[in-house]
Amino acid sequence: MASNAARSVVIFDLGGVLIDWNPRYLYRKLFDGDEAAMEAFLGSVCTPHWNERQDAGRRFADAEAELIALHPEKEPLIRAWRLRFGETIRGAIDGTVEVLTELKERGTPLYALTNWSGETFPTQLPRFAFLHWFEGVVVSGDEGMIKPDPKIFRLLLERYGLAAEDCVFIDDNARNAAAADALGIHGVHFRDPASLRRDLSALGLL
Repeated sequence: MASNAARSVVIFDLGGVLIDWNPRYLYRKLFDGDEAAMEAFLGSVCTPHWNERQDAGRRFADAEAELIALHPEKEPLIRAWRLRFGETIRGAIDGTVEVLTELKERGTPLYALTNWSGETFPTQLPRFAFLHWFEGVVVSGDEGMIKPDPKIFRLLLERYGLAAEDCVFIDDNARNAAAADALGIHGVHFRDPASLRRDLSALGLL
């Protein structure tokens, strides 16, 4: 891990850290609880790779057109990802929001760096008040690059005038935390709110 001396800025990933997102929350309803059929669909049609391309900036109109051409019988299921995106989010991860709240109350500079479509991210801004607490948010879909690409970390640092050695970055994906660490940011692999609290306490941030 990068040196943890004098860390004063905290950068959060969003999905899987502060927000409980999983497409299964929606598709379990659409498949009426048929887990096998749902997993087959998410494994061969609306796959993680397909979604990642929207996180990297591809427009949903193009993404949907590509899949519907291949799977015309699944058009309603394909379009549901965007049209019913809010149902892919169960809610906030309360324990992490409590940590975020404590950091905010301490006056800690807070930022967010998220792999998220630039089309669906804005739809959640009215839903989660804490999304407005950050001094800056970098959304991969708006930038055309995604974590763990070092370029998106550097973009955040440069845009907001941050020094890597001052920053802590929290992500539920170990690869992303490691990518931050390689740049001199203290990467924290998020597992659960209790572990995060311990990690930030060890850094003197809580």
